Amino acid sequence: MTDSWWKQSVVYQIYPRSFADADGDGMGDLRGIIDHLDHLAELGVDVLWLSPIYPSPQDDNGYDISDYQDIEPLFGDLKTFDELLAAAHERGLKIVMDLVVNHSSDEHRWFQESRSSKDAPKRDWYWWRPARAGMEPGAPGAEPTNWGSVFGGSTWEFDETTGEYYLHLFSRKQPDLNWENPQVREAVYTMMRWWLDRGVDGFRMDVINMISKTIGTDGSLPDGQLPVGSAYADGSAGFLGGPRLHEFLQEMHREVFTGRDGLLTVGEMPGVTVDAAILHTDPERHEVDMVFQFDHVWVDRGSDPWTVLPLQLTKLKAVLGRWQAGLAEVGWNSLYWNNHDQPRVVSRYGDDSPEYRAVSAKMLGTVLHLHRGTPYVYQGEELGMTNHPFGGIDEFQDIEARGLYRQAVELENRTPEEVLTVLRARGRDNARTPMQWDDSPNGGFSTGTPWLPVNPNHVEINAKAQRADPDSVFHYYRRLIELRKTEPAVAGGDFTMLLPHDERLYAFTRRLDGTELLVIGNFTGETVRAEIDGWAGAELVLTNLDSPPDDLTLGPWQAVVYRRSV
Repeated sequence: MTDSWWKQSVVYQIYPRSFADADGDGMGDLRGIIDHLDHLAELGVDVLWLSPIYPSPQDDNGYDISDYQDIEPLFGDLKTFDELLAAAHERGLKIVMDLVVNHSSDEHRWFQESRSSKDAPKRDWYWWRPARAGMEPGAPGAEPTNWGSVFGGSTWEFDETTGEYYLHLFSRKQPDLNWENPQVREAVYTMMRWWLDRGVDGFRMDVINMISKTIGTDGSLPDGQLPVGSAYADGSAGFLGGPRLHEFLQEMHREVFTGRDGLLTVGEMPGVTVDAAILHTDPERHEVDMVFQFDHVWVDRGSDPWTVLPLQLTKLKAVLGRWQAGLAEVGWNSLYWNNHDQPRVVSRYGDDSPEYRAVSAKMLGTVLHLHRGTPYVYQGEELGMTNHPFGGIDEFQDIEARGLYRQAVELENRTPEEVLTVLRARGRDNARTPMQWDDSPNGGFSTGTPWLPVNPNHVEINAKAQRADPDSVFHYYRRLIELRKTEPAVAGGDFTMLLPHDERLYAFTRRLDGTELLVIGNFTGETVRAEIDGWAGAELVLTNLDSPPDDLTLGPWQAVVYRRSV
C-alpha cells in the first residue's frame, strides 16, 4: 500500500521566475532558491518540482525551450544548479525537473535545421504540412486543419522559407515535436538520462498526452469538430491521448527509468479520463506514477468561457469523488488546488477577505491533503497568498491572457471589461506574482524591480510573519504534512465520500486496518452542523479554529479531522 515513497510524500512546486531573486535583476533565480531551502525544509515537504529553468526566449515563461541540456542565464548556470541539487539533497529534498517535450522553442537548433529546407535531415522532427488542397499557401483558411491553439488563433503557422505550415498547439514560437520519428524520441530519452545521471529525481511531464497525434492512412491530420479558438476542449481534434501515447510512455519508461530507483514521474494530461488515468498509472504497465487532471479546476467554468460561475460544491465533490473511486484499486491520484497555470485557490474556492482568508486557506488545505493521493503545494499556498488586484490588460504579462483577450475583444466582440473580469479571476498571472517573503518593499523577493508586481497585501501576508506565528497558515500546513507522515491512514486508507448532496459541507472518511478518520470542511461563511452519526467521543486530530466544534457543528470555513478505532 505504501510500497512507493511518493505515496507518503508532499511535493512543492517552485516557479523560479517568481520565487526569490538573489541578484537584484527582478527575476527569480537558482541562488534565490538555495537561499530559501530552509523554509521548505521547515515546511516538511519532500520533493521540489522546478518549473522550466532551461535556456529559453521566454515567450511562454520558459515553456519554450531552446536548449534542453543547460540552464537559462537569467536563473544561473549548471554549476549553480549542481549546488542547488546538493543543498536540497542534504536537507532530504528531492528535485523534479519540468519536462517539456511536446514542443520546443522555434529557436532550438533542431527547429532551425528543420525549417531550413524540405530536404533538411531534421525536417521530419516537427509537423510540417502543405496548405489545404486548392488553397493558396498563406491565405486565410488555407491552414492544414481547423485546430485552435491554446493561446488563441490557429495551431498552424505559415513559414515562407519552404512555403509550408508547422504545427504549434501553443504559441507560434512553440513548434510541436514529431514523436512519430524515432530519432526525436531517442534524442529526448538521451536528454532525460543526462539529467538523471546528474542527480535529479524525476520529471513532471508537460502536456504529455499531446505527444501522439491521430494520423490518417495518407499521413493527414483530421479537422476537429470545434472551430479555431476552441483549444483542446475538443478531444476529437486529434491531439489528446493519441493512438500511440501508451506505447510512447512505455518506451520512455523502458529506455530512461528502468533500473533507477527513487524517482517520481508525473504526467500532465489535460482532458484525461479516469479510465485512461488508470492505465497510465497502473504500476504493472510502466508508464507514469501519477497524472495531473483538470476536472476539479474546471468546475467553475460554464459553456460560455467568458463567465465566472460560483463554486457548486456538489459538482466539485462529484468530480473528486469520481477520481478517488476510479483509482482506488489501481493507480494513484495527484492532489492539487494551485499551480503556475491556476489562480489562487483561496480567492477561487475560499474567501480571501481579511476575516476569513487564513481560516479558509487552512480548510482548503485540510480537504485536499486528506484525500487519497500525493498532495502538491504551490509556492505561496502555504501562506494563503491571494489573487492579485489586476487592472487593465496592460498589467498582464501572460501570453495566454493577452492572446485570449485579443481574440475575445477583436474577433468575438466581447467587451474589454467582460473579458478582464474573467482574466482577473482565472488568469495565470495570479499564480505568478512574486513570493511574499516579508513586509519590505517588493515583499523581500528582489532588491530590483520585479518582473511582475508583488501583491500589495504582502505587508500582511508574508513568510517571515507567518513563520513567527504558530497559528498561521504556514504552521497549519506543517501540521497537515506531518499528519501524512505519522498517520498511515492518510496515505493508505480507503476513501468514502459522505454527504454527496450537501452544498455546504465536504465530508469523507479514510480507513486503514483499525483506524478511521473523519474529515469535514465547511465551504461557507455560516455555521453548519454535519448530520453524521457515530463519532461522539472520537479524538479531534486537527482543526483550523481555536474552539473544537460542538456536536459536529462547524463554524465558518472550519475544518476538522477526527480519529477513532474501528
